[in-house]
Amino acid sequence: MKSVLLFAVVLGATATHVCAQQVGASYPVWSEVDKARYATIIADTSYIKQHYKKTEFQVPMRDGVKLYTIVYAPNDADQVRYPIMLNRTPYAIGPYKSARMKLNLGPSTEMMHEGYIFVYQDVRGRYMSEGQFIDVRPEKEVHKGKTDVDEGTDTFDTIEWLLKNKQAPKSNGRVGQWGISYPGYYTATGLLARHPALKAASPQAPIADWFWDDFHHNGAFFLPHAFNFLASFGLPRPQPTPTGNPAFKHGTPDGYDFFLKMGPLKNADARYYKGQVSFWNDLMQHPNYDEFWQARDLRPHLKNLQPGTAVLTVGGFNDAEDLFGALHIYSAIEKQNPGLRNSLVMGPWVHGGWARGSGEIVGNVAYGDAPSFYYQKEIEAKFFKSYLKNGKPADLPEATVFESGTNQWRTFDAWPPKAAQDRTLYFQPGGKISFDKPAGGPEFDQFLSDPAHPVPFSEVTTTGMTREYMTDDQRFASRRPDVLTYQTDVLTAPLTLAGPIEALLQVATTGTDADWVVKIIDVYPDNTPDNPRLNPSVHLGGYQQMVRSEVMRGRFRNSFSKPEPFVPGQVTPVPFTVQDLMHTFQPGHRLMVQVQSTWFPLVDRNPQKYVDNIYKADEADFQTATHRLYHSAANASQLAVKVLP
Repeated sequence: MKSVLLFAVVLGATATHVCAQQVGASYPVWSEVDKARYATIIADTSYIKQHYKKTEFQVPMRDGVKLYTIVYAPNDADQVRYPIMLNRTPYAIGPYKSARMKLNLGPSTEMMHEGYIFVYQDVRGRYMSEGQFIDVRPEKEVHKGKTDVDEGTDTFDTIEWLLKNKQAPKSNGRVGQWGISYPGYYTATGLLARHPALKAASPQAPIADWFWDDFHHNGAFFLPHAFNFLASFGLPRPQPTPTGNPAFKHGTPDGYDFFLKMGPLKNADARYYKGQVSFWNDLMQHPNYDEFWQARDLRPHLKNLQPGTAVLTVGGFNDAEDLFGALHIYSAIEKQNPGLRNSLVMGPWVHGGWARGSGEIVGNVAYGDAPSFYYQKEIEAKFFKSYLKNGKPADLPEATVFESGTNQWRTFDAWPPKAAQDRTLYFQPGGKISFDKPAGGPEFDQFLSDPAHPVPFSEVTTTGMTREYMTDDQRFASRRPDVLTYQTDVLTAPLTLAGPIEALLQVATTGTDADWVVKIIDVYPDNTPDNPRLNPSVHLGGYQQMVRSEVMRGRFRNSFSKPEPFVPGQVTPVPFTVQDLMHTFQPGHRLMVQVQSTWFPLVDRNPQKYVDNIYKADEADFQTATHRLYHSAANASQLAVKVLP
């Protein structure tokens, strides 16, 4: 049991679920790859103790603030010059001030055994580092003095110290940086250090802009993700400390019930936070894409990067948190740095899944043999080894992308693929969707949307945003009267979608505000066999696998900075981008699209009555409304897709 728990700790939440199931039941069943990985992790903990030396430092920044830094150097670092791998994080780098070591080092066991100097640092204001922590600290274009600091300057000063301070282990003078999620953001900001020794950087699931990543999607607020995260992470830390804050206790396993009873969002602070979570209050004060959020958009700063730095951005198509960040960090670097070695990897993973487990199963969907281990060995390890050890460009394609549905890796010289053809799917009367323009029949479908009885985002009883919701069976939703369902005929040939989807909904409402949710779904044939690795109660015949979904807060249909109400009863276009996918709908399957206006508690409830600050709505502002989706020749709701031959 002790070794199983160790496996869970090392691999994170996904593995914890697997291990708990493995201990208590016969599913999900471990593959041979899982078993081999488990054995490797146990061996790695012993390897670290035998082959690495741990040293702790207080590294001074230009303004005098000291950042707590732990260095793990190979025992023979005095004789062999290893490159440096830097990880800057707000999530604790411990164990602190003890002989205990980390359970794993670096991005993967592959790289740990190759040998690097692994450096971990608490960013300013977090855990054992001095200074004030600022969420997604705005980056500066000009630094006027030593007190003018940001994450770029902190990265520069850290690299300088590692290369020049006599206390630091000697290296070969080349530095790499990596990180997942918030540490992925710090890796992206590390590029702004523009330090000549930074030869390779891999932002993984990075935050690009918190108005679009994590907490917002097209202006709609992802409630449990923000609430649960900030209830712990957002609490103040007056002094350096080696311990974090406890997780929030909801008092119930039922998040749908908890957040519905909480009522309007303004109750969150009054009932639970009590003024202690300053960033929550910032969120509530800035519902629109104003100067506060624009200053935290990292993308405009990712220009004029150090020409000698190569970038490998990594993301997961099933990442419930930072899918936007990976795609848009890559895109921003690509557009603003012609000639820079800049590559993208997109796999079938949940948030950080490429570093936590084999990546073979997400929820009830299988993705073949160990896509995570292929990435770690054939892409990530080779990327860093080429630039940091060999000093030569890595032989990697521009984009390495996993195609679900066929479960294969594909490579492209651009993302989205240049060969993808623009086509349009049109909503049709009678619950149909096809590439044909609507020709006749009823002009619209309608449903009653009631904020008091919102559509749940999952059948699972949970207090949070599940990672698996991205692949969940949507049959529960298609049975709701407030969810519109459209599908193609049974496909006779493969249909591969690659890239973003541009939605254009023609809608009308009896209210003055509304959210619009679009879900792209792969409907399996009724005779699809069950997967023996899953819970025996999961039947895949007729399974409605969500492969992509997105929400649009209707008030932002013309501008995210200047919201505006709907005119009741007036047909209104609502355009928005549904994030990228790479999926093949196989012959015998159907492509389904669901449209709804509530998605709870994943997305906070829209009052459906326009108020200036939606986060300050009163209970009396929440009202039912009848929504219409038009699919006539004159008002054709549609999805512009990219089809790969």
